[in-house]
Amino acid sequence: MELRTRPKPRTVDLDIPLDVHVTPQSISDKIAYGFVRFLRFFADKFFAKRYGHRAVVLETVAAVPGMVGGLWQHLTALRKMRDDEGWIRTLLDEAENERMHLMTFIEIAQPNGFERFLIATVQLIFYNAFFFLYLFAPRTAHRVVGYFEEEAVISYTQYLAEIDAGTHENVPAPQIAIDYWQLGKEATLRDVVIAVRADEAEHRDVNHHFVDILDERKRA
Repeated sequence: MELRTRPKPRTVDLDIPLDVHVTPQSISDKIAYGFVRFLRFFADKFFAKRYGHRAVVLETVAAVPGMVGGLWQHLTALRKMRDDEGWIRTLLDEAENERMHLMTFIEIAQPNGFERFLIATVQLIFYNAFFFLYLFAPRTAHRVVGYFEEEAVISYTQYLAEIDAGTHENVPAPQIAIDYWQLGKEATLRDVVIAVRADEAEHRDVNHHFVDILDERKRA
C-alpha cells in the first residue's frame, strides 16, 4: 500500500475578489469580528512587519478550524445518519491547505526556538477554545474564520507591498511551494504570497457562505 505523501497540486485563482468585507449585523457577527480584531491587534504589536514569522505562527492557528469543523461535521453526519452535503471534504481541504501554507513559510522564515514554543502554546489554547465554540455556536465559529481570513488577505497584501518596496528580499520560492501551487521554476516569494492570499480569500468566502447556509437552515 502506497501512502500519498503530498497534497494534490492546487491551482491559484488570480481572479478571486480581494477587497471583500462582510459587515457585522447580528450580535454573533459582532462578537466574531471583535474577537478577530482583538487577535489582530496583538499580532500587529508582536510581529510588526516580520510578515514571514507572523505567517508561520498564524498559519498554525489557521489550520485548526478546518480540522475541528471537519471532525465535528463527520461525527454529526454519523450520529444523524445523513449526508454531510460536502462540508467535511471542504473543511478538511481547508485545513490541509493552511498546513501547506505553514510548511512553505517554515522554509522561508526559519522560526526560532521561542517561536516554535509560541506555536505549540497558541495551538493548544486555540484548538480547545475553537472546539467548544464550534460545539456550541458553529455559526459564530464560521464567522470567526471568515473574518480571520479577511484579515489574512489584508496582511498578505501588506506583505506583498513590502516585497515590492524592497523591504523584504524577494527570495526564490521553496520547492514545496512550486510543486503545490504549480508555479514556474523561477517563482519567487512574491508568487508564493499571491498564491497564499488567493487561498485565504477562498476560505473567507467559503466560511461566510457556511454562515449563510446555517442561517437558511434556521429559518426553514
